[in-house]
This record gives sequence, structure tokens and C-alpha cells, in this order.
Amino acid sequence: MGNDDAAPNAEGGGRDTAAVAHLELSQRRFPEGQRRIFLAAIDAFSERGFHATTTRDIAARAGLSPAGLYVHFGSKEEVLYRISISSMRLTLQVATAAAADPGTAATHLTAVVRDLTVWHAEHAASVKVVLHHLTDLTPEHRSEVTDIQLAIHRLVRDLVADGVADGDFEVTDTHATTLALMSLCVDTARWYSPDYRRTPDQIGTDYATLALRMVGARPA
Repeated sequence: MGNDDAAPNAEGGGRDTAAVAHLELSQRRFPEGQRRIFLAAIDAFSERGFHATTTRDIAARAGLSPAGLYVHFGSKEEVLYRISISSMRLTLQVATAAAADPGTAATHLTAVVRDLTVWHAEHAASVKVVLHHLTDLTPEHRSEVTDIQLAIHRLVRDLVADGVADGDFEVTDTHATTLALMSLCVDTARWYSPDYRRTPDQIGTDYATLALRMVGARPA
């Protein structure tokens, strides 16, 4: 992409975090009360941070009494955990599905990078909450979330290794290349805004092409 496609400031763009979160969570199957709390928590954590947000803040944004939140969750940390674990599980599902169709390492890598990029752009609000507040989870909850992150990393690493083994990719450091590919996809959530001039699908296609160049993919 040229200079006109430079990433916007991650803190700017006048985005409506609550609206973005609502768009993404409306597609997930959560009980209505939990969904409202998730939306409110994503909005509050994005605006104020985890430590400055209280359960009373979340309840008020969700249109509930403070006691109403505790019907669904035992603590603010549990709300963050449920947002984080559901987001990571869905991310793993996206990557696994993209790699499942028959094809070569190149076609699989193309699909995975494209779909992960689109996912992180379209779900930027919740992804940023997960990325920014991972250390605010309890050690047990943090371990569960990072285990899924590692599973996604292994999936991409194995695709790169398969391509090298088949002679389709030219990579000197599989681990470093995998980290670069994952950063390409995940960091989209840090800067993407709905008012950006390119759509998630367009960005995903661009990044998939870039990924093939990064692994030195042999021309088809």
C-alpha cells in the first residue's frame, strides 16, 4: 500500500467504540443480559482502562443495577475473562476453518492471513481489550487465553514449515517469520477504524499477498 493507505492514528478517527462492539457482538450467541454487559464492558475498558472501570460503571452502561451485573458475573475480572476467552476461541475457529480446505501451503497461508486480518479488523474493539488487558486477568485465566494464542501461532507456524518442506517457501527462520505474519494480522486491530478508506476484505487481500512475499512463495 502507498502513503495514502497509511494506518490512521489508533486513538483517532472519531470511532464509536460502542457501535463497533455492538456490530461484532450482535453476531455472537450470548444471552441478552450477558451481551449487554459485554458491550458495556468493552466500551468502558476501552475508554477508561480496566483498573479505572468499576462494576458500577459497567452496570450503568448496560442499563442494569449494580446487583444486576452479579447475576451473570462474579467480578469485573470475570467479565474481562469471558470477553477474552470467547474472542480468542472465535479467532482460533477462523484460522482453523481457513486452513481446512484442500490445497497447498500457499493457498492455506493465503486464506489464513486474509481471514485473520479481516477478523481482527471487524472485531477490533474486543480484540484491543484482550491485547491491552491480558495482564489484568488472573494467572489461571491468563494461561487459558495465552494457550489459545499459542495454538493459533502453531497453526500458522506449521503452514510455514509445510511450505518450506514442500519447497514452496524460502524461509530461513520459521519462528521469526511466523511472528511477523501474526503481527501483520493481529496489529490490524490496533489501528483499524470503520472510517478507514479500505475495507477489511481489501486489507485482508493485500496482507495475504504480502504474506506470500514474506515467505518467498514460489510462483504458481
